[in-house]
Amino acid sequence: MAVQTFTAGQILTAADTNTYLANSGLVYITSATIGNAVSTVNVASAFSSTYTNYKIVVAGGTMSTAAPIELKLGASTTGYNYALVYASFTTATPLAVVAANTSSFVFAGGGDTTGAYCNFELLRPFDAAYTQYSSTTYGLVTTAGFNSGIHKVATSYTDFTLIANSGTLTGGTITVYGYRKA
Repeated sequence: MAVQTFTAGQILTAADTNTYLANSGLVYITSATIGNAVSTVNVASAFSSTYTNYKIVVAGGTMSTAAPIELKLGASTTGYNYALVYASFTTATPLAVVAANTSSFVFAGGGDTTGAYCNFELLRPFDAAYTQYSSTTYGLVTTAGFNSGIHKVATSYTDFTLIANSGTLTGGTITVYGYRKA
């Protein structure tokens, strides 16, 4: 729907408001609070037929050690294929990690004793099809980069789990948003 511009004095009806709210972009679905010194956090009822694509953000909290945060869909422990391109803050030479048929997306986010974060998108996790994954941020104390991949298991998922690759997570919030269908 095209963006509507209203003019001074024009009446904005309830129908107009409902139409524009219903056609907004990201829609809040659910959130989960990360506990104290936990190695995994499961977010249930995150995906459904209402939305096709999702954005997941972790804000706040810390990790007990500098480490990546992994992502698993449902109970699936195979079929994760991804590539990470990253660089050291002290070297201009880019580095890469490529992995196939692993047990998770290992670099969905990361953190250390000063903070923990994730910012990634999942395309079609509820569909009984391969799920596309893209992480817009990855970094540790000395490196940063981005990664993407595909989960080559054609299964419908309603939940996901974030896992501290090393150590534990404490505090913070995992927020799930759905992209409104056109």
